[in-house]
Amino acid sequence: MDSIRVKGGNQLNGRIPISGAKNAALPLMIASLLTDDTLTLENVPHLADVEQLIRILGNHGVDYSVNGRREKQQEGYSRTINFSARQIVDTTAPYELVSKMRASFWVIGPLLARMGEAKVSLPGGCAIGTRPVDLFLDGLQALGAELDVESGYVVAKTKNGRLVGNRYVFPKVSVGATHVLMMAAALARGETVLENAAREPEIVNLAECLNAMGARITGAGTSTITIEGVDSLSGARHRVIPDRIETGTYAMAVAMTGGDVLLEGARVDLLQRAMDILAESGAEISQEEAGIRVRRNGNGVRAVDVTTEPFPGFPTDLQAQFMGLMTMASGQSKITETIFENRFMHVQELARLGARISLAGQTAIVEGVSRLKGAPVMATDLRASVSLVIAGLAAEGETTVSRIYHLDRGFERLEDKLSNCGAVVERLSG
Repeated sequence: MDSIRVKGGNQLNGRIPISGAKNAALPLMIASLLTDDTLTLENVPHLADVEQLIRILGNHGVDYSVNGRREKQQEGYSRTINFSARQIVDTTAPYELVSKMRASFWVIGPLLARMGEAKVSLPGGCAIGTRPVDLFLDGLQALGAELDVESGYVVAKTKNGRLVGNRYVFPKVSVGATHVLMMAAALARGETVLENAAREPEIVNLAECLNAMGARITGAGTSTITIEGVDSLSGARHRVIPDRIETGTYAMAVAMTGGDVLLEGARVDLLQRAMDILAESGAEISQEEAGIRVRRNGNGVRAVDVTTEPFPGFPTDLQAQFMGLMTMASGQSKITETIFENRFMHVQELARLGARISLAGQTAIVEGVSRLKGAPVMATDLRASVSLVIAGLAAEGETTVSRIYHLDRGFERLEDKLSNCGAVVERLSG
């Protein structure tokens, strides 16, 4: 099993190309099920989750091809992939596939909308929280779906072969459920209004793609989204937005180590709150034509309190990374997690490096220390794994992060991107 070894103490200086957003690419790929034409997606990252979803879509009959050669962008890869669901050969998403990636449950919306039926395994538990699918199912029922749960599978059918538009108010904000209902409503009969919808940039990116395919969606990026259903969708060409979580992660790495890095292709508007918080902690943030420049030269890191919130608030997917930064801040910071109930598993691993963190319910209280010391640590989930890398970049000596298959799900060639900016980071096979 691979691990990553980090030797701390070096500043980061240079350029890091930001990959396409995993959290945008996955729903865009699933949207290919809505049409029998080809959907071409640009800027698709090369990640374990993307490869797994390609296999899952293939089970339903989706063909794919990489358009031209894989072009290297310094350390990362940007791919253009064609997806063609000309014929849906299977409307069942089996447990052995869905259990490997929760987002694969989202195929239920497009399959139901296009084929009038779907049988999709319940995704099961998750290390960072339960993340139930109740909102997905309630919303689909509001659109006229008939649902049963049989032997761990959701069996869904439509009356007369088509979903029917309706008004649905999310009892709580859900990015996944907003994605699914927006895709499902695109082929429903009549108008659908989604209220208290998620506002994340990935929702906007999906809506723009669906509209390019012929959907009629307005209001994406606000809490009310209106979808006028159409009879069919066509193919389109669409670009995946830059990954705001990768952007924030590398920005925090620069704030942790000091230095000056241009995050190529990054956009401040995709994570304004996180950038504001980072600036409060002592980093200099500026939007340039080529991306976001992050600097911290001379000044120390200041403690800042943070509460995770749905967009446009501070992202839960940056909470672990920010905690890594705060371990060496001057003073005490409080980090409150409001999205997931079990997303502090990295606390004990950061403590192995010398961090001083105590927990009070859903709040972590971080007392900054003057130094961290390298140690063997273990990743517990995707974002926790990279928080340990960030801490290791500033720790004395060597830090070895094991179980990095978590990290490979969401960060494209992280060790190369950091190494090219002066970090001593290497992947160990074994």
